[in-house]
Amino acid sequence: MGRIGFGMTLLAIILGTLASGIGSVWLAAWLSFGIVSRYTQHMLSLAAGALLATAFLHLLPEAFEGGIEPHNLFVTLLVGLLFFFLLDKAELWHHGHEHHHGEHHAHDGHQHGHDHAHHHAHKTAQSHAHDHTSVGQEKSSGGWAILAGDSVHCFGDGVLIASAFMVEMQLGIVAALAVLAHEVPHHMGDLVVLRESSGNRQVAILKVSLAGAVTALGGIAGYLLLESLSGILPYMLAIASSSFIYVALADLIPQLQKRLSSRETAAQIVWLVSGIALVSVVSYLAHGGLH
Repeated sequence: MGRIGFGMTLLAIILGTLASGIGSVWLAAWLSFGIVSRYTQHMLSLAAGALLATAFLHLLPEAFEGGIEPHNLFVTLLVGLLFFFLLDKAELWHHGHEHHHGEHHAHDGHQHGHDHAHHHAHKTAQSHAHDHTSVGQEKSSGGWAILAGDSVHCFGDGVLIASAFMVEMQLGIVAALAVLAHEVPHHMGDLVVLRESSGNRQVAILKVSLAGAVTALGGIAGYLLLESLSGILPYMLAIASSSFIYVALADLIPQLQKRLSSRETAAQIVWLVSGIALVSVVSYLAHGGLH
């Protein structure tokens, strides 16, 4: 292949990875945010199912197909879970430190006041600081883990698309469409988590779109370093899996563990299973297209 051919291939890889990486996020946002405001609990169940299915039925099997010793991949998965746990703790500690600092200043103001008005102001300041911290702690949970795992996952998708384009242009297009399709239900889960953590739909879409753009970086890296990257891809897939498993089990599932009526519990289970089924079907169809 000549220099022009390589240039066209690289351009096709960049366009294909951007279309699949960012396009899947926008399609997921269009599909999910119309009903999220009315069915938040259902969407949390769907997100939990989608994240668990992405990890256990898509990423981990793909990692084990890479020929790496299973013990090494399980160690990577365990280290990843511990890493995202510590990342979450660091965020909570940061917000807790801010809360303590705010309380200290409120207490100083109380020491210098002598009437009921000052006492009331102190109580209000403490209450405000506590509310701010509670919101901060709630909003921090899961967000960083999702973005970190998403970025690693998208980088791996980019390498996959690049390898397909370097074999044949038509195969690359099929791979890009397959990645776009199987990322949509997964990104729907991500957007729900990030909307819950940031409280802002636009911020959630922007953050997941930036993670999706990492697909293009993976595509370029795959084009330049395909041979050397093939050895670390299974480890990247295991790390991405650990982030989705952590968020689903540590952040989403606990929010669903409430005393509910039998009808509401049944609805939770149906939406959870629907998330798993959606990812399973789309992933199966995508792999069928690739083969």
